[in-house]
Amino acid sequence: MDEQLKILKVIVVQGKRLVIRDFKSSDPYVVVKLGNQTAKTRVIRCCLNPVWNEELNFTLTEPLGVLNLEVFDKDLWKADDKMGNSYLNLQPLISAARLRDILKVSSGETTLRKVTPDSENCLARESSINCVNGEVLQNVWLRLRGVESGELQLTIKLITSAASPK
Repeated sequence: MDEQLKILKVIVVQGKRLVIRDFKSSDPYVVVKLGNQTAKTRVIRCCLNPVWNEELNFTLTEPLGVLNLEVFDKDLWKADDKMGNSYLNLQPLISAARLRDILKVSSGETTLRKVTPDSENCLARESSINCVNGEVLQNVWLRLRGVESGELQLTIKLITSAASPK
């Protein structure tokens, strides 16, 4: 079996209905963690519905786990305020990638799996995991926990490339 390098591309698309942590608004940014890897988006000033469209890359290692997200309000003179947290279990995405390999799907667009919101996840609505021209991707809306309101939209892409020369 060929050794494969797996990269998880997390595109933090936008936030909706984030909570106010300053006088009238907030200056949100997102911290994304996968295992011991951490990345964060830029700060969007004075916005409760920010659009980041930022791609953050992580290397997948075994055992596969959970993608953790925290939203903060950037403050100049004191510690940043928490604006909620969320998580995404990566197991459905990994299972869909295995199904893609079994079915040998490499072109066009195919829905591999649907994931529905329940008490075991933070999904705000149903999410499809698709194979688009060989890439496995999932568009998700995640509810923020620990706050009155707020959702994050992400696009997750699993990139698999052979580590050995062709």
